[in-house]
Amino acid sequence: MSMWRRVTNLFRIKQVNNEIEEELQSHFDEALAQGRDPDEARRAFGSPLRHREASRDARLITWLDALRADAIFGLRQLRKNKITSLAAVLSLALAIGSCMAAFRLIDAVLLRPLPVANADHLYEVSRHGVFNNQSFTYDAWSYPLFQAMRVAVKDQAELLAVSNTEPEDLTYKSDQEMERAQVQYVCGWMLPTFGLRPKLGRLLSESDNLHPGAHPYAVLSQGYWEHRFGEDPKIVGRTFRMDERVYEIVGVVDGEFTGTEPGTMVDIFVPVMMHPGVSANDWSWHRTLAILKLGAAVEPLRAKLEAVSRAFEEQRMNGATAGMPKEQRDAFLNQQVLLEPAASGASQLRTDTRRPLTILCVLVVLVLLIACANVANLMTAQASSRARELALRVSIGGGRWRLVQLVLVQSACLAFLAAALGALLAWWAAPFVVGMINPPDNPARLLLPADWRVVGFGLAIALAVTLLFGLLPALRASTVNPATALKGGEDPHARRRLMHGLIGVQVAFCFLVLFVAGLFVTTFERLSHESTGFSGDCVLVVDTVTKQAQPLAYWNQLLDQLRHRQGIEAVGMSDAPLLGGGNWSNFISVDGLPPNGVIAYMRRVSPGWIDALKIPLLDGRDFLPRDSQPGSALVNQAFANAYFHGKSPVGRTFEIVFSGNFRLRFQAVGMVGDVRYEELRQPLVPQVYVPFRILGEKGEVRDVGGADLVVRTTSTNPLVLSQFLRDEIPQVRPEFRVSRIRTQLEINQSHTVRERLLATLAVFFSVVALLLAGVGLYGVLHYYVLQRQREIGIRIVVGAGIANIARIVTVDVFIALVGGSAAGLTLGIASARFMASLFYQVKATDPPMLIVPTLVLIAVAILAAIPAVIRASRIDPASMLRVE
Repeated sequence: MSMWRRVTNLFRIKQVNNEIEEELQSHFDEALAQGRDPDEARRAFGSPLRHREASRDARLITWLDALRADAIFGLRQLRKNKITSLAAVLSLALAIGSCMAAFRLIDAVLLRPLPVANADHLYEVSRHGVFNNQSFTYDAWSYPLFQAMRVAVKDQAELLAVSNTEPEDLTYKSDQEMERAQVQYVCGWMLPTFGLRPKLGRLLSESDNLHPGAHPYAVLSQGYWEHRFGEDPKIVGRTFRMDERVYEIVGVVDGEFTGTEPGTMVDIFVPVMMHPGVSANDWSWHRTLAILKLGAAVEPLRAKLEAVSRAFEEQRMNGATAGMPKEQRDAFLNQQVLLEPAASGASQLRTDTRRPLTILCVLVVLVLLIACANVANLMTAQASSRARELALRVSIGGGRWRLVQLVLVQSACLAFLAAALGALLAWWAAPFVVGMINPPDNPARLLLPADWRVVGFGLAIALAVTLLFGLLPALRASTVNPATALKGGEDPHARRRLMHGLIGVQVAFCFLVLFVAGLFVTTFERLSHESTGFSGDCVLVVDTVTKQAQPLAYWNQLLDQLRHRQGIEAVGMSDAPLLGGGNWSNFISVDGLPPNGVIAYMRRVSPGWIDALKIPLLDGRDFLPRDSQPGSALVNQAFANAYFHGKSPVGRTFEIVFSGNFRLRFQAVGMVGDVRYEELRQPLVPQVYVPFRILGEKGEVRDVGGADLVVRTTSTNPLVLSQFLRDEIPQVRPEFRVSRIRTQLEINQSHTVRERLLATLAVFFSVVALLLAGVGLYGVLHYYVLQRQREIGIRIVVGAGIANIARIVTVDVFIALVGGSAAGLTLGIASARFMASLFYQVKATDPPMLIVPTLVLIAVAILAAIPAVIRASRIDPASMLRVE
């Protein structure tokens, strides 16, 4: 009989049995037809059972048939203990679902390779160094430096310039129909180098990278073409306007490629030559990727890139940093170029979430281990209750391995039912967690397909779980002593030691989860309440753009009109919102002396801006409409400390030193309080605020192309004015248009997204871990009372009180609790070193971090012990003494 036939017979057992019976009966009928005596025929035929088994072995694969039978028996056992089985399935499903959801996120952000050729040879080029005693790593490069590096390593690798993907305002029709799309500037040869093909038209090429601003072409991603244009085959040749340029669509990328940044899907690719900073040697705005050529080694390539980078920076800094202390100059120039594998792409989301996702993975593994220990205790207790059944199986010839297989198959039934339920949880949970990664105005967009990678991981985790919680109980079950078990006796001490050991493991992992959760919750709480130096309450930030730069007088007219509108308390504008990203910085020279090496951060603001944000004016005055740059400036207290020894700089002059030693002279007209500039974690830095009124070489006032209006409202919910501002601003000046409206609080909160994610998930897993640990403690105590009820009954007869009974019931478990807590504390303090960079103003050795998990676990243990103690105290001694 063929192997395939023997496999299919496993799914038609009833028919196979009928066929065997018919075959045996046909042989018997044939003997009778030949005139033989029925009794003689039966004796000659032999044992029907042996023939049936031999025939079944010939028609089936015996070990698969045994697995099938064990699976059916295991499912019956699960149905027999519905409540216990349901609790086990739900706890495992929660743990397995969390693992699968975490894997989907980690796979999408860190593991899934880009759908391009040579992804395994792709590296990200970044820099690491120390400046102003602060370590930094950044991946932004200027394009002139990129060009120099590309020429230097052309025989070893192909370099690619790729900007960050940003949402840009563009229109395919009129200004009244502006929309947003994710745009990425890329070098023209990137798409062909990645082995991509056009769906329609052509892709960008190296000929589109010849001259700055000369090639306004665009290529759409297939996904954007499908959902925005409905797969319109006539899209090639259409145009759109972005900023002040009109771009022509020349093609559509074929396939699933949506850029090189996990977490962001590019809609439109345009040449890097169209970026405004393409010619600036002091504007770092794009990433550099490297595809190593066959046979090229990483270290020689890295060393050559480092040499080119240092030479370029030395030449660039000759003018801008003349007179800087040598140690500071050397510290800045001694940057180490890094080459890190980037087969799955490179993005800020990946950088920011690598460690949090790793911690998330550890947390879910801990929860999984707690669930497995919990279910292992359950399986051990069930194996104890089935001791007579298992002993009987051994007595009638069942081998030890068959007992192991029987219990393991039942465990596998539990695990695969839980995995199926967990898959549903993972399907919902992964997108939910993605929604927590980024703020709502620019959410993360990840591919989370349920493909073979996810399915394979789910099957692997189900098999691992089966071994984790099933193997030890199965081995324990196989050691059953038939003589002792069939007489009704059993020494429970060894089994209790196993269960107490598993409880200790649960408590250790639970303590670790609680410990980590406490650190993350405290970090989020303290960072959320960190003082920013300004008031973001009731403030709207209105991104306002124009088709072409407009005279400053028009902007001032807009501000004056808004100041007199009902519901608006104050209005100002800046080139970028505080904590809203984007920065520019320069060195400062005082009294003509060389820069002292301290960088000052710049911001362009209007009169009334500090009032709109309620930034305190410590000395001097605010800007007046006549103030201009170069000329007047506001500075903060940190600026005074860095350059004027803490004394008020009002009335003093200083120079801002630009690249090439170009300098602009300013006079401080006011000093304001310190505010957070770019990051909540960033220390308070020297800041210079300059006017929007910029004078040209002939004294003319330059036009302004865009600004962020800062609107303080009288309403506690500033968003109620959103639609009013969208309608009102174009009416004041038809040249203006609102691109985006955010609250300042929303911008502030975007800096705690990672901390909020970690705190929320840590609290969730803490609750799950506590629930599982509590159920595990309750189960062990319940089993313990059942095993010792005769002893407890005797103790009650001889006068033991409830306190003595409680001690008997709980002492072993509480010893395991203390041991597990100590182990968990040791693990927590050791692991805190790995997570130290994620904490803010909190240490692992802070007393609350150590005391709170201990108290919580004690409280859970007491709650779990109360039902067992009550049950033990209510044992009827008379009924117990009558047993056997």
